[in-house]
Amino acid sequence: MSGIYIHIPFCKQACNYCDFHFSTSMKKKDEMVLAIAKEIRLRKNESELLDSARTDIKVETIYFGGGTPSVLTLEEINFLIEVVYDNFQVIENPEITLEANPDDLTDERIIDFSKSKINRLSIGIQSFFEEDLKMMNRAHNSVEAKKCLEIATQYFDNISLDLIYGVPGMSNEKWKQNIETALSFGIPHISSYALTVEPKTALKKLIETGKVAEPNDEVAQEHFMILVETLEKNNFIHYELSNFGKENYFSKNNSSYWLGKKYIGIGPSAHSYDGKSRSWNIANNTLYLKSIQADKLPRETEILSSADRYNEYVMTGLRTIWGVSLSRIESEFGKTYLDYLKKQAHKFLNDDLLFIENNILKPTRKGKFLTDGIASDLFLLNLEE
Repeated sequence: MSGIYIHIPFCKQACNYCDFHFSTSMKKKDEMVLAIAKEIRLRKNESELLDSARTDIKVETIYFGGGTPSVLTLEEINFLIEVVYDNFQVIENPEITLEANPDDLTDERIIDFSKSKINRLSIGIQSFFEEDLKMMNRAHNSVEAKKCLEIATQYFDNISLDLIYGVPGMSNEKWKQNIETALSFGIPHISSYALTVEPKTALKKLIETGKVAEPNDEVAQEHFMILVETLEKNNFIHYELSNFGKENYFSKNNSSYWLGKKYIGIGPSAHSYDGKSRSWNIANNTLYLKSIQADKLPRETEILSSADRYNEYVMTGLRTIWGVSLSRIESEFGKTYLDYLKKQAHKFLNDDLLFIENNILKPTRKGKFLTDGIASDLFLLNLEE
């Protein structure tokens, strides 16, 4: 097993662009922490299904995501970490990441976190400009964004920050300033995403009512190319479509997903993967709590077909520096799949959007921004098992 993901479904306020599962009411927070701890205990035998002599039953990463995990107290976070240690085998030096927002990262809390088992912070900066943060309805301001990084870098070596590009009204120069500001703090990892308009979000309504302009794909592509060029010049490795890390600072948690390792997701809406099936918990706090309190796991499971596993490998492979191994496609899925992939990839190879090197299929620099669309054209939908 690679890791355990713990979903904390609470936020101080709703960001306009977010469609993740969360609640802005903290009334059930204490109850939820106890339920999450109970789910961890209920699922402790999942790793024991493997041969106990194998090392892959050990937990290598613990990741607090959400939502906003930093709304929890240090005591609550430490409690959940200890429950993991009590119920699973954990390697000697696991990567333990806490997603946090700048408004929660006071000097005192950063120092306290640094004294715990947490050894990696993932900070949701999104932008250093006040007008962008207000448009996104972020809970922090630009002063808090900079101040928390000043303090956090004194106490944590392994820090990632999030930035959003393609924001309406954001010029190329302004985007460059965001990147340069992030680099000025010596951060070793940056995750950056294009602003996307999801259904049923406040951003969708703001665009429909004309209060916010719709994001422009051409602008987002320009910002992406600026991002790639600037970070690569500063010794960052573009190891996944949205992730850039200096050597030895790749996210071990996220890399395990992209490399197809097994993981357990704890908490409402969290997903799990065991190599053959994918399962997910119900995205409803009240129903999740009732189910866990009744000693039942509130989840659905999907057994993945060969086509499902092929599609996932193509999608994740193309997004990473590891690419899609043609040898693995043939050995794991068979010659029919390999022939199909080669046929579908042909036009992208001719258009200089994909290339093959050492029998590995990868996107070119020009093709990187279009990776998800390219992958969908390589998906296999109707092959009988």
